[in-house]
Amino acid sequence: MGYVFGFIIFALDVWAIASIINTNETTTTKLIWIALVAILPVVGLIIWWLAGPKANYG
Repeated sequence: MGYVFGFIIFALDVWAIASIINTNETTTTKLIWIALVAILPVVGLIIWWLAGPKANYG
């Protein structure tokens, strides 16, 4: 069951990083958010979801 949880967190982190890349933020801001999500996968994902830049699709 731990593998399923790990895979879900990994997929959500990849989605968050892709979403961060598609924002209009500066490169430095994007790199900081990506590093936060990559270094702290669960906590970084939660912080990004609450306070991070969101992608501008469409």
